[in-house]
Amino acid sequence: MWHEQLLFPPETVMCKQPFLFMLLLWMLASAAKAADGISHSVDVRQVRQHWDGWGVSLCWWAGQCGQWDDAKIDELVTWLVSPEGLNYSHFRYNIGGGEDPENRNCTPHHMAAGKGLRAEMEGFKDFSGDRYHWERDSAQRKIMLKIREKRPDAVFEAFSNSCPYYMTWSGCVGGNADGGKDNLRPEYYEEFAHYLVDVCKHYKDEYGIEFRTLEPFNESATNYWYQGGSQEGCHFDYRSQVAFLRVLAPVLRQSGLSTVIAASDETSVAHSVKAFKTYRDAGVLPLVGQWNTHTYEADNKLRDQLRHLTQEAGITLWMSETGSGGRGLDGNLKLAQRLFDDVRHLQPAAWFDWQYVEEHSDQWCTVRGNFRRQTYTRVKNYYVRQQCSRFIRRGYDILATECPQALAAVSPGRDTLVLVLLNTDEQAVLHRVSVNAPMAAAIEGWRTSAGEDMARIREGFSSEGGTLNVTLPPQSITTLLVPLSGRE
Repeated sequence: MWHEQLLFPPETVMCKQPFLFMLLLWMLASAAKAADGISHSVDVRQVRQHWDGWGVSLCWWAGQCGQWDDAKIDELVTWLVSPEGLNYSHFRYNIGGGEDPENRNCTPHHMAAGKGLRAEMEGFKDFSGDRYHWERDSAQRKIMLKIREKRPDAVFEAFSNSCPYYMTWSGCVGGNADGGKDNLRPEYYEEFAHYLVDVCKHYKDEYGIEFRTLEPFNESATNYWYQGGSQEGCHFDYRSQVAFLRVLAPVLRQSGLSTVIAASDETSVAHSVKAFKTYRDAGVLPLVGQWNTHTYEADNKLRDQLRHLTQEAGITLWMSETGSGGRGLDGNLKLAQRLFDDVRHLQPAAWFDWQYVEEHSDQWCTVRGNFRRQTYTRVKNYYVRQQCSRFIRRGYDILATECPQALAAVSPGRDTLVLVLLNTDEQAVLHRVSVNAPMAAAIEGWRTSAGEDMARIREGFSSEGGTLNVTLPPQSITTLLVPLSGRE
């Protein structure tokens, strides 16, 4: 047996059994890391930010799943919003621009070659001066109304990927012929502003849904969006964004809605920082009630910089979209590390996934489905995300933590500490966490790993004095609920 070979001197093993020798070294290193552990602390008095909630875009999955049978829609939304499910409370509704019905400047169904037919969004008008066709986009609307029914406290944002085709330079909602140039013609700024605000007002008047925020841009500083491309997209130079905000702000203000403008939803934090400084220097920051950023490209230095800028200006910050590829649990946990970095360094009030349901991936979604067959199942990523979203609830405070693989939050009554610990390594890790508040004995734990999906655990953690000792298996994420019996 292999363990018998380890009784021989190392040089003998190295000579005769190189694999066994390497295995021995790995086991010794793993044992040393687990024994030495990582020591850090949590101070329940050091609040980083107040937590408003977790969320996801409705674009594009809702436009597909909203066509399903009512019972399936009901279950899918329950998984999404229930406190026992993902516990999501924030949702981004996409105001479609709508492609030219006659496809005079693009190939029919050109988005199918990239993002699939799901990326084809219906617009509410077919030409300038047309009446509004409010019957359109019924599937996305059905999902939104079901969310509101099951989650009355839901927060909704309206956002746009592109203006309608007839307002563009190219005549195509995919973007300009040159993806690095603006596609909204300046003479249509006011008409597009009214289009966005009219949609928001319709949902308030007809369905009682008042969007908290309206975001007119999406990754606009990039050159990703081009004529005949894979989705609706619209480049805006930073100065063009400033010019459009000056038109949109008075239109929104005169609507009587309490909705405020959010911007600028850039794909990278570096672009977001540049946009913020441009807005500030141009004097339009007072027109913006919330700052949104994506973190597809980000590092912690830039995250810290954007946080300082928004906090100095007193503007609420959302991490409004992200996602990642990868493979299996490893990819899921790497995205969880990005989530940890976002929450710890950006310090947003809310954090959003890009997609809820995907067909061809178990990475960019938490539920994998088949839109035509109406089949669906939760994937590992669902349980990884649930380790955070189910327990760090709306109204909790995020606490300062020293360890990059730790998130901590405390309940409004300061009677429950939530501690989420991440291990992306291939070996077990011991965390020794000092807590500066008296802890009660009835600690509860949950874990997701290769063989566990949000499994209730009763071993692998203990409290000793003011210290929590938590052993994390390889490639896993663990959440502890720690009752606090008093405050220091």
